[in-house]
This record gives sequence, structure tokens and C-alpha cells, in this order.
Amino acid sequence: MASDAHVHPFYLLDLHPNAEDERRSLDIACAASSCGKKEFLLHEKLSAASKNEGAAPLFPCFAVHPQLPALVVNEKAHCSAEDFRDQLEFLSTLAVENRISAVGECGFDLYSQNHKDTEAIQDELFAVHLEIAMQYNLPVVIHVRRAMHKIFPFAKTLKKLPAVVFHSWSGSPDEASALLRKGIPTFFSLGTTLLLNHKKAIRSFAALPIERLLLETDAPYQPLQGKAFSSWLDMPAILEAAAKIRKEAGVKQGINVTELEAIVDRNFFGVFNL
Repeated sequence: MASDAHVHPFYLLDLHPNAEDERRSLDIACAASSCGKKEFLLHEKLSAASKNEGAAPLFPCFAVHPQLPALVVNEKAHCSAEDFRDQLEFLSTLAVENRISAVGECGFDLYSQNHKDTEAIQDELFAVHLEIAMQYNLPVVIHVRRAMHKIFPFAKTLKKLPAVVFHSWSGSPDEASALLRKGIPTFFSLGTTLLLNHKKAIRSFAALPIERLLLETDAPYQPLQGKAFSSWLDMPAILEAAAKIRKEAGVKQGINVTELEAIVDRNFFGVFNL
């Protein structure tokens, strides 16, 4: 069994209606991110079906995505945390009812000016997400673009959580090591960036402790060159590239696909199947 630490089945199915059948045939367990009730309910339905049929599990996650405030501003020129009250209340309900495997993806996105303009709201939302995660002992899945400096002030809170997953890790090996030195139970998830010659991603995957690494497709949002979208069909290529990176770096673990897959799967289930 392979594992995909971050994926959006709701949107992948729009583009590729056979995606769920492919996931099951490839025997890939996954963590499904959602930021809307309709998305989550579909993921929950897929999760129940997988469990009932003995297929690879799907672990539903939920949060207010940090890009959403900018979308609200585009629509009505003003945004506050109150605009997301319904989603936050839904998140709390899911946590109370033990219906989510992680709070995510939440975090910070300062990639462009319209996202930077909502930084204060992103601060407030992230604090609420961490509060819920702490209260219900849930892992968090973090989205960070050009905003690693926003994470370190939350170190004391993050180290109290069962796991902190950085989806599509884009930081440096030094930043990753700094998080680990602070005692944060951090996991670094990487995917098609390993095949697209993203140098920091490659250096991180080669250098970091293998017990802290995860793999993902972020389907459908991180396509390989020449493809319209990413999917679970990309996972074998991701595994091969990841094993090659470890081998070329001369590390002792994860130098072949079978070994790497087993270790990453163990990490994955340790995070999401608490």
C-alpha cells in the first residue's frame, strides 16, 4: 500500500471521474483536504465506503484554507473572521463528533499582494484552528507560501500537538531542522516537486530524517510537466524519484522504492490513523 498525505478528491473527481477507482486499484491510502461542507461530506462518504469494502482508507480533514480570505475580499471588498463563522463551527462539530483525522489545510499564504492584504485575518484563523486541534488532540496540516516566518511564533503551541504536517514543503533543510529542534512533531510532505527539479524540495528530501517524511500528489493541483492535473497515477513516479534522491544522497534508509514506501506509509498512518 502506498500513501498520499495530501489530496483533494472532490476536485480531482470533477476532472477525472474514475479517480476513486484508480485509488483503490493502486491501493493508495490518502488524507483528503476540504474547506467546504459539500467537499467534506463527499470525502466522508468515500471514507465510509472504503472502510466497508476493505479498500485503502481515506482520512477526511477539514479547515478554512488561508487563501479563502482573499477570495472573499475580491467579492465584497471586506473580510473578517466572522465571514468564516459557519465553517469554523462546522470544524468544531466535526472535532466534537470525532469525524476528522486532522485539522487542515490551514496556515498562511502571502504569495501575492491580495493574500498579504488578509494577513491579519489569516493570523486569527490560524490561532482558532490550533485551539481546536489542541482541544481535541488532532494533527494539523499546514499550508505555507512565502510565510515560514509566521510559523515559528506558534512553536510552543505546535509542539503540544500530536503531529504537524507541512503540505508541499517548500522550505529549506535548515528551516525544517529548526522546527524539529524546537520539539515540534513535524512531518514534511513532498510530491511532484521532486520530479520538477525544485532544488529546495530535493535537498530537504535528501537531508531530513526519513521518519519525518511523507509523500503526496496534491491532486489535482500539482501536475507534472505536460499533464493537465496531478492524480494518484503519479504516485509510482513520485516514489521512484524520492528513492533515487535518497540513494544519490548516500543515506542509509529509503534507497529503494519498496523500503521507502514502507517507511513513508508507517509515517502516514502514525499521523492520520491516531
